[in-house]
Amino acid sequence: MKANKTEDSLPDAEPPRKLEHLERGEPKNKAVGSAAVISSLKHINDQAGPVRGTKALLKMNQKGGFDCPSCAWPDPDDERSKFEFCENGAKAVATETTKKRIGPDFFSKYSVAELAEQSDFWLNDAGRLTQPMLLDRDSTHYKPVSWEDAFSVIAEELQAADNPDEAIFYTSGRASNEAAFLYQLFVRQYGTNNLPDCSNMCHESSGAALNQTIGIGKGTVTLEDIEKTDCILIMGQNPGTNHPRMLTSLEQTVQNGGKIISINPLLETGVKAFAHPQKVSGMMGKATPLASLHLPVKINGDLAFLKGMLKCVLEAEARKPGSVVDQHFIDTYAQGYEAFREALDQVTWDSIVEQSGLNEADIRKAADVFINAKEAITCWAMGLTQHHNAVETIRELVNLHLITGKIGRPRSGVCPVRGHSNVQGDRTMGIWEKMPEMFHERLDKEFRFTSPRDHGYDTIDAIQAMHAERGRVFIGLGGNFLSASPDTHYTAEAMRRCKLTAHISTKLNRGHLVTGERGLILPCLGRSEIDQQKSGEQFVTVENSMGVVQQSQGRLEPASSDLLSEVAIVCRMAEQALGAKSEVPWSGFEDNYDLIRDRIERVIPGFENYNQKARQPGGFYLPNGVKERKFNTASGKAEITVNPLDPIALESGQLLLQTFRSHDQFNTTIYGNNDRYRGIKNERRVIFMNSEDMKERGLKAEQPVDITSHFEGETRTAELFLVIPYETPRGCAAAYYPEANVLVPIKAKAKVSHTPISKSVIVTVKPHIA
Repeated sequence: MKANKTEDSLPDAEPPRKLEHLERGEPKNKAVGSAAVISSLKHINDQAGPVRGTKALLKMNQKGGFDCPSCAWPDPDDERSKFEFCENGAKAVATETTKKRIGPDFFSKYSVAELAEQSDFWLNDAGRLTQPMLLDRDSTHYKPVSWEDAFSVIAEELQAADNPDEAIFYTSGRASNEAAFLYQLFVRQYGTNNLPDCSNMCHESSGAALNQTIGIGKGTVTLEDIEKTDCILIMGQNPGTNHPRMLTSLEQTVQNGGKIISINPLLETGVKAFAHPQKVSGMMGKATPLASLHLPVKINGDLAFLKGMLKCVLEAEARKPGSVVDQHFIDTYAQGYEAFREALDQVTWDSIVEQSGLNEADIRKAADVFINAKEAITCWAMGLTQHHNAVETIRELVNLHLITGKIGRPRSGVCPVRGHSNVQGDRTMGIWEKMPEMFHERLDKEFRFTSPRDHGYDTIDAIQAMHAERGRVFIGLGGNFLSASPDTHYTAEAMRRCKLTAHISTKLNRGHLVTGERGLILPCLGRSEIDQQKSGEQFVTVENSMGVVQQSQGRLEPASSDLLSEVAIVCRMAEQALGAKSEVPWSGFEDNYDLIRDRIERVIPGFENYNQKARQPGGFYLPNGVKERKFNTASGKAEITVNPLDPIALESGQLLLQTFRSHDQFNTTIYGNNDRYRGIKNERRVIFMNSEDMKERGLKAEQPVDITSHFEGETRTAELFLVIPYETPRGCAAAYYPEANVLVPIKAKAKVSHTPISKSVIVTVKPHIA
């Protein structure tokens, strides 16, 4: 697809479709240990060097240091290890603190089309961006541009729009609270609520379900709760790769006598066993077993599994009334129980077993652990949120906690584990296309303007608007929008139909190569780097998965003297684009971030005395009414809901495919081509399949195949993948993103949340014909 252009040399939106030299071994039986330490040190030494790299690692996740730029797993409230980082955190800081640089000479050497021929690993490995670059109309190469001219280009295009809704302002979860707050203020003063963000593509389903049922779209537990609870259900989550520091807490859970149950189509290494790298025993290879029970649920079988758990709860209550269902909690704090119970009575065990892919005995084993646990927590991630019925599934998960009263008290509750550092904070700061009226009123009062009330575009809406040429300008505060989004070719077509695409970034990615008529790259400081402004060195704040807001201050020299902070970029962009339309003191905010925090505390509840509390070592917890059994729903009570089963019907020969990460990546950032825990080395174009499904299709291990997705009569094909036999339920398959994102249809999204259904893509697999 060439998006109204006829040139054959347009940069490809996909990573190169070619195979490397695959080496395959057995999946690992334990996570971390000495292999993780060796991997971390190798990345640090190769990228940053031992001195700069070690300095960065020793400051990461420390009080007075900077927050890890990868996942949002919380830090301990009290004492912290001097090595408070994981393997993937080390990879993230290594790539940010790299000695490699990308300047004008690099862009002069490579055309945009030539860069698109390289792998995502190559692009990320090229180095840090050092100065603003402009890809002008009909140009083949990016060329350097001054900051002043770059902001003039943005202002020109924004001011030329027929109405503000022609502009789209995307945000990645890496942005700080201060940058995010100013960004949404700029966007709303410009006149639109078009604020799609990465939450739309990951935990939007969690927020939708939790806000409806318990009145807050966040988790309700602390790190201490995790470590001291009696039972943890881990659903649709791979902590060993996606949240490795969580393994330390899970080890503590087990050592304190808690039981861990894993519910996931694949038995991931991170829930098998953990060899603590800061203990002699762990370095010597001794590992703590984690999950005492693993249930290999079918893809999209989680709702059926939860109904089985709930039926077991009601059966146990019937056998011994008053012992399992918390009737006092239901009567006092909740509503909807009778309708829920009547609906559940209509669900048969046959349908539960068929749709979950689990046998009844195993579901009952899991239920027994949950029922007999005095306290229990459920953690989940993308394996639950990216399905057509994701919101219903998470509401059913909440039902399990509500009817047993295992919520709103220490060591019990729900925990959506966020995938990107400060993605939760960005939403708190107002990065959402449909913020509530109270937020608008407080924003208007503080800054003396009237913010727009019409809901803006979420991510899917934004892509479709650009594709329909209703989106003139796209500005991305961080991230890799192209590669993170579904339906790669459709999204690329949409981006090319813009007048301008601009990306605020630290590193080169594929999203910089598929542009509108003009493209801008605006390089910013990284988390680890000193942010020097007129009033002195600045710090920013971030919010983690447990609702803790804490300080993050870079300690390393910046990669280039031409870099600006995210805050400075937003301020200068706003000042240039809005001009006299805005009375906001943008230059003052750039000079002193304390002034931003003063304004935040007057707009957003929970941030009283923000500057004072932000300077407390370890930060502070935001208010969470659920912890006190206060539910900010429309009814003022927790909502027990009815969530009908809605299975996906596969036709003969079809499979259900999920996209996921390899161990050598974080989101769309590729650190290498290996997936150590799953036994894959030097290759990313692979599809994991059940060996019986392979046999049925006449496929052999490592055979090249093409994958075709099917949705509402449309097909999309991803070519040249190698088949890997793997232990997963019949009818299920998995492949890495972004390579497999080409298969995810733009219209295939979750009900209510509109999250792309990247975890349940209907596909067929056929041998590749060279």
